[in-house]
This record gives sequence, structure tokens and C-alpha cells, in this order.
Amino acid sequence: IRRRIELIQDFEMPTVSTKIKVSRDGQYIMAVGTYKPRIRCFDTYQLSQKFERCLDSEVVTFEILSDDYSKIVFLQCGRFVEFHSQHGHYYKTRIPKFGRDFSYHYPSCDLYFVGASSEVYRLNLEQGRFLNSLQTDASESNVCDINPVHFLFAMGTAEGKVECWDPRTRNRVGLLDCALSSVTADTEIDGLPSVSALKFDGALNMAVGTSTGQVLLYDLRSSNPLIVKDHHYGLPIKSVQFQHQLDLIISADSRIIKMWNKDTGKIFTSMEPEHDINDVCLYPNSGMLMTANEAPKMNIYYIPVLGPAPKWCSFLDNLTEELEENPESTVYDDYKFVTRQDLENLGLAHLIGSSLLRAYMHGFFMDIRLYHKAKMMANPFAYEEYRREKIRQKIEETRAQRVQLKKLPKVNKELALKLIEEEGEEQQVTRRRKQKNLPSLLKDDRFKVMFENPDFQVDEQSEEFRLLNPLVSKISEKRKRKLKMLEELEAQEQEEEEEPEGKASDAESSESSDDEKGWVEEVRKQRKLLRQEEKVKRQERFKEDQQTLLKPQFFEIKEGEEFRSFKDSAKKQKLMKKTLGDRLKLEEKLGTLNVSDTTVGSKQATFKLKKSEQQKKQHEAEKQHRQERKTLRRSASHLKSKRGRGRLFH
Repeated sequence: IRRRIELIQDFEMPTVSTKIKVSRDGQYIMAVGTYKPRIRCFDTYQLSQKFERCLDSEVVTFEILSDDYSKIVFLQCGRFVEFHSQHGHYYKTRIPKFGRDFSYHYPSCDLYFVGASSEVYRLNLEQGRFLNSLQTDASESNVCDINPVHFLFAMGTAEGKVECWDPRTRNRVGLLDCALSSVTADTEIDGLPSVSALKFDGALNMAVGTSTGQVLLYDLRSSNPLIVKDHHYGLPIKSVQFQHQLDLIISADSRIIKMWNKDTGKIFTSMEPEHDINDVCLYPNSGMLMTANEAPKMNIYYIPVLGPAPKWCSFLDNLTEELEENPESTVYDDYKFVTRQDLENLGLAHLIGSSLLRAYMHGFFMDIRLYHKAKMMANPFAYEEYRREKIRQKIEETRAQRVQLKKLPKVNKELALKLIEEEGEEQQVTRRRKQKNLPSLLKDDRFKVMFENPDFQVDEQSEEFRLLNPLVSKISEKRKRKLKMLEELEAQEQEEEEEPEGKASDAESSESSDDEKGWVEEVRKQRKLLRQEEKVKRQERFKEDQQTLLKPQFFEIKEGEEFRSFKDSAKKQKLMKKTLGDRLKLEEKLGTLNVSDTTVGSKQATFKLKKSEQQKKQHEAEKQHRQERKTLRRSASHLKSKRGRGRLFH
């Protein structure tokens, strides 16, 4: 961005620019693009945009009929032909078929339209009506052009031919088969080459671009091309321009712009813009080049060798002269940098000061061919050294494949060793099947802490590990068996020995059922061991509780504090200081917590909530109240029974 020079302010389109042209007086640059379809006119004297007009549909191509921007014709994709004057939109009409290109015949004021039809439509601008069309042999036509000297009309067809017509007699005067001429011994094409670009130069020369990436230069007096230039990209030629000062042809496809000599075909230079090219416009009588791209920004290139800068940006010449005065460091591609010590080892120290060595920094540049010859003469046993080095590298590779216990991590060594063994087995399988190797867990940054932080150490004595370990071991054994089976199957396929159907599946099912039985038995065995260990621990704790003697302890109350109870203050503080595991153990001793195993690797904890003093008092009062009511009911029923007996006696 710092080195870029913005010649014209806001020289861009909203999304894409499709065509760009310069008026004959050189003052106005006009470009069409999207989105929305529009035309922008830039004034070179003011170095800014003059006006912008939006259109109803996208523009296929346009032509500036006047010396300035006062008369413009647009060929739009909806078969519309739109005329603009200096103030704006002037008139709009339609042609019978979709158009692809048109040319203006100045002597008769006729517009020639070519497109998806075998006819060439003529619209006379003086009379304001359509004339009789030209009937051609082509099914479709892509491009057309009119010679500026003798006004010969030429059109390029989809069949790869160029038809030349005389506008005065409205008869065809010539036919060139460019598709056949573009195919040479060095070219490779896919399909029939159609004509995609056409341009006249003077009275006799004509350049034709094909859809397969070839440019043919013709002399109108001959049916054979003078030269055939291939872009080697296989893309359609978008534009062909002539540069007269250096006798160059500037041809462009969507990827590259090539400048080459029209006599010899030698490449002068080439440019590859960042975005695809839609059109190229050469500013007349200068070295400036403008491109319409598949991007908002329209590029402007200035090449001083092609010609001077336009008069509205003459300061470019001064800038290029200043750049030439600042020499840049030369990059030596075919040279070898050597120090003085290297020259002494090669026996070339006597060449210092000669033209064969060029001093640079702390050493010299010498020709790479001379360096290789001198090295071969100084060390004739270089091949033996190379062979020994290769053998040593192979030995190091085989050593690296071994399991190196010294390089195992400090944490989870057994897990790392297991992963290394599994990776070795998987690599062997992937090599046989020619698959990509999966990334290693040991080298993955996401699992790096697992082998560095001691907190992630796997406790093999824990209950979860002992219950899960049989399952993991069985899975690993099953995986090894599966690998072995795959190896056997591959060997059998190589020997072309087929087994009867259903045998392998039955064996596999029986093996899987045996694995499941063995795993269940192993889990049961581990559960029994865990229960026995837990029972032994409980007995030991019970003995410790019986042996401990409780002694009275006295505590001093601080001044200004009121003694409530040890349960509310001291016990709560001690419990808060203890860990969760210690608190759970204490709850288990008190009987308020019950921990039991449910499934593999999971536990179930049942809690009994403690009651506060107030709740206990309330519970006791309710209990006493219920007891009193029971006694009252009993006494009342006793009195009723006595009264009944007395009546019976009376």
C-alpha cells in the first residue's frame, strides 16, 4: 500500500468491472461493471470521477462513438441496444437475437451486431432503422472488428473461422480457418477452438485469439498465420492489443497478460494480476496499461519501456527515474557463496582477485559449475562419504523405531508405553494399506499435561481402575486378535484360498461371547476382593475406636464472648477445615451416610439429615402430647365401661 500510487481517485467498481475503454481525445476513461449494472466515467484532467449512470441490465460491451463521452452505445445482455448522449439516456431498442459484440462503420454510420445467430444485424444510425442483415455460414459469432484503413468487416465464429466481408457490396471476400491453423505439434487442446478475440493492425495485419489459449497473427494476403503463440493455460483469449513503438502484441487471458514480439514471438514480459482479468486497455501513445478485473479495484500499470507517461500524469517519468537511480542488490541464482576457508579447502585461493570470484560480505560468489568441478577434484571420494552418511541415517531410523524407555515421561509411564506400542502396530497396518498416519497422543498439546502433571497420575489401586481394568485389557486383547485376523485374511487372499461362507462370522461370535464371559468373571472377582478389603478396614477402625480413651479437655472463653455450645462452634470449624473425603468418612462412622456400589465405576450415597435442637424439642413435645392424648383416651374408655356395668346390675 505504501508503494502504490493512486493516479485516479476511486478508480473502482462496487463488485466487478467487465470492460474498460479510453475516449479518442484521451481525456476520459470509461468502465462498466456490476453490481448494480453501471457505467463510470473518469476525467483524467481532474484525476477523479466525472459521472456515474446505472443501467437496467448488465453490459456485454460498449463503444464510444464520439471523441469524448457525448455519444456512447451499449450492448446489453437482454438483447437491448442503449444509446447515451451527453446528458444521459437517449434511446433504447432491441435486436432479434442475443448479441455478443458489435462494431461501428464510420463511413456509413452502420452498427454491425454479431451474436447467437448466423446473421449479422445492421442498424443505420443516420436513417434510424435496421438494414438487411448479412447471412453467414456460421451457426454463432463471438467477436467482430472493422479495419480502420480500408473498413473491411471481420467476424470470428464459434467454429473457429474468420469471415471477412466488404461493407460496400455486402459480400464475403475471404475465409480463414483459424481452428486448423492453431493446432501445431507443440499444442494440446480440448475440443474445437473457437475465435474469442479479434483485432486489426494497419491495413494488412490481423491478430486472432482462440478459446483454447492460442494467438494467431495473419497477413491478410495469406491464409496461413505468420506466427502462432500459445499461452499454455488453456484459457480463452480475452483481449489482443498492438504496441507499435516496440512492435509488440499484448494478449491476455483471464490469468496472465503476455507481451511478445510480433516478428519473432519472443516474450518481452508478462504480468499475472492477483484477480482474474476481464479486459485490457492500452492507453494510446504511452506505456500505460489498464485492466478490468474480477474485483472492485481496476488496476493501472505503467511500463516506461513501452512509452512515456500520459501528459496528465507526467510525474510518473520522474518517479521511475528516481527509482532507477537507487540501485537494488543483485540476486545470484546460478552462483555459490563460499568463504575464504572454503576456497583454501578446494585449492582455489589463488583465484582471489580474478574475475571468477566476486567479493561479497565475508566471502565470494563463484559459478556453481566451477564449484562442483573443483569439489569433485578436491574430494574424489565424496560418493563414499555420501554412502556412509546414508547408511548411518538408515541405522538411526531403525533405532528411533525401537521403544526407548529412557525417554518415557515421568507421569503415566505405563500408559505412554502402551500408546507407543499401539502406534507402532497401527503404523504397520497403515503402511500395508497405504493410509495416512493418525496424529500421536503423546505429541498432541491437548493431552500434554496428562504426562507432565502428577495430579493426572493413574491410581491403579483405586476402586474404579480395578473395576475398569478387566474391560480395558479385554478390549486390547480383542484388538490384537482382530489385527491378527486381518493379517491372516490378507495372507489368505494373496494365496487365493477362499473359506466357506459363515465360518468366520461363527468363529468371531464364539470368540466375542467367550470374551464377555471372561470379562464378567474378572469383574466379579474384583468386586469380591474390594468387599473383603473394605470389611478388613472397618474392623481395623472399630478396634482403633475401642482402644482410644476419651479424656476431658478444658477450654478458656475469651472476654466479651458468651459460651453457647461446642457443637455449634468448635465442631463446625473443625468440619469446615477438613476435606470432603474426611467429612464423608466421619459421616459414615456416625451412620448418617451410607455408600454403596451400583454399577461399574459408580457409587450411590444416601444421607440422613441432622435435626437441630429446636426441631428435637418440638419433636419431643409432639411425642409427649401424643402420649398424653393416648392416656386420656384410655381413661375415658375405662370410665364408660364401668358405667355400663353399673346399669346392668340395677
